[in-house]
Amino acid sequence: MKDILEPLLYPQNIVLFALFISCIFYRKKGLWCLFIFYYVLGNSFIANQVRALFPEFKLSEARVTKASSVNAVVLGCGGSATALPACAKSRLDRAVQLLPKQAASVVVTTRHCQPYVDYLLRNQPNIAINCFNGGDNTYQELSSLSQKYGIKANYIVTSQFHGWRVRQLVEYHKLPSQVVTTSSQTFRAVNCGINCFFTVNLSNFDLYSKLIAEFSSYTVFVATRSWTSWHQAPEAE
Repeated sequence: MKDILEPLLYPQNIVLFALFISCIFYRKKGLWCLFIFYYVLGNSFIANQVRALFPEFKLSEARVTKASSVNAVVLGCGGSATALPACAKSRLDRAVQLLPKQAASVVVTTRHCQPYVDYLLRNQPNIAINCFNGGDNTYQELSSLSQKYGIKANYIVTSQFHGWRVRQLVEYHKLPSQVVTTSSQTFRAVNCGINCFFTVNLSNFDLYSKLIAEFSSYTVFVATRSWTSWHQAPEAE
């Protein structure tokens, strides 16, 4: 009973019910449109269907190659000169899982290399590591790998909600790499009981905002790549 009643008292659901009452009382089409928009984007059942249908949701299951020498590229995930964020650790752990104990190398594209290198060596001391600043965004990183350094990796590791965009860039640059993703809390299905059909969850709005950002970013890239250079890799210092 607690799991059914408690969500009804959350602020986002009070807003939902207030909107519904307003729609009935005022009978305005605009209010109904606002209510439907708010419900559809926040409803857990609908959002879980989107999570299941998102093309990169199952990318984490990589087809491990049988080659004797394997290498992976780990795209940078921020951090500082002394700290390593959780998303970076997740990507590095995934790379270590993919690679054999011997004859393996990892390339990391990040501005602050030392925390990445230290973390990798603690988990896999026999691995060869190359780290460089590939740029400020994914477009610059992939451009650096393909055009500036000519790196052809077996795997390119990124976070789950970047998987679709990275795959498009891999195909654009004609890289022979398999895109492998690490799990993201945003893309884990929300527990959905009876109440999920008449409540909203704020985490679902985060899901949609990230999806919109990914598709919008790549759309801008496609529309401008023929006449602008801001996507290109940074010049060597």
